[in-house]
Amino acid sequence: MELNLNGKVVMITGPAKGMGAAITTAFATEGAKLALLGRDVAAIEPVAAEVKKMGAQAIIVPCDLTDPAQCDAAAAKTKEAYGDRIDILVNVAGGSGPVGKSGVDTTPEEFEDIVKLNMNGCFHSMRSVLPTMIAQRYGKVVNVGGTFGMRGKAGRLAYSASKWGLRGITKSFALEVGQYNINVNNVAPGMVDGPRFRDKVCADMAQRLGITLEEAMERHAADYALKRVTEDADVANACLFLASDVSRQLTGVDLPVDGGWAML
Repeated sequence: MELNLNGKVVMITGPAKGMGAAITTAFATEGAKLALLGRDVAAIEPVAAEVKKMGAQAIIVPCDLTDPAQCDAAAAKTKEAYGDRIDILVNVAGGSGPVGKSGVDTTPEEFEDIVKLNMNGCFHSMRSVLPTMIAQRYGKVVNVGGTFGMRGKAGRLAYSASKWGLRGITKSFALEVGQYNINVNNVAPGMVDGPRFRDKVCADMAQRLGITLEEAMERHAADYALKRVTEDADVANACLFLASDVSRQLTGVDLPVDGGWAML
């Protein structure tokens, strides 16, 4: 199956590590032209260097996604670099918020910080690129949410709320811009193996239950129909699918990539 992403101009937020780096590499493999956005430019540089070695074009654009003016400037820089086009936006950047804290114990500051990052950041970036996509009569937006924004999760209220909100933003924009041949969708990873999963989520469970880190990881995997934890490449492949014309008739959807948890 040909995805036909060669030459497409792709803006990716949060490309520096984990699933963001995997998504960046996946689009580079498909021949996309990349604009890599983030606050920590130094952290993005190794990923940019790697994809350039693969023969891909990539620019690094400094951007604080919570600042709408910086998002507008990032869109302008991307268009300047790549022939006045933006074909695809992939919003990966986000945070986890407090882990293992009840809603009552979550501070207003903790709640506001994660909502600002996970919701406002995606809203600002989408608002910055959609006028260009509307003018082109073509565009794909893929937001990376999470399954805790589909089922909720005790001890993760702030994060869950932010990802529920992102779903609403995704669906509303999908309804508004569909007439311009623009698809807006949400990839919802479950637990993704990596430092955040092992060092925060599993470590919190291990401490609470008095079990080892390995046992905590096994307990998480046991919750999923496929009995395995999602990997970065699984999320990257879902993003490629929704960014391609293979999925031309899908918009406003939530695509769980979780080994069968959100549907249970």
